[in-house]
Amino acid sequence: MSIVLSKVGAVFIPVRDIKEAREWYCSILGLEPTFEIIAGHLCCIPLDNNGLNLVLDSKIYDEDSYFRHPAFHFNTNDIHKAYQFLKDLKVELVTDIEHGHWFNFKDPDGNMLMICKC
Repeated sequence: MSIVLSKVGAVFIPVRDIKEAREWYCSILGLEPTFEIIAGHLCCIPLDNNGLNLVLDSKIYDEDSYFRHPAFHFNTNDIHKAYQFLKDLKVELVTDIEHGHWFNFKDPDGNMLMICKC
C-alpha cells in the first residue's frame, strides 16, 4: 500500500489573465464566476463532488506554457449538444466531432482542451 493516493486532486491550467480565465471557464461549465482568486494568481474551480479541482494559474503562464495537446477531457452525455453549445459561445473549435465521441477546442489562452462523450 502506497502513501501516494491513486487520485488526482487538481489539474493546473496556465492562463494569462486570472479574472478573464475564471469568467471563461465558468461560462463553459455553467458555473457562477464567484470562486475566489487566491494570492492574485490562482482560482480553484471544483469540478465534481470527489474533490477534483481545475486550478487556473496566471503565475505559471508564459508564451510557451500553454497545452498544445489536451492533458485531460471534460465529459458530456451529448457530444452534439456540447459541440453546438461551444460553437454558440464562439469558442475556437479545433476539430469536428471525431468518431462520434470527442472534439478539441481552445481556451482564450491557446490551451488545447477536449470534450468526450462518457
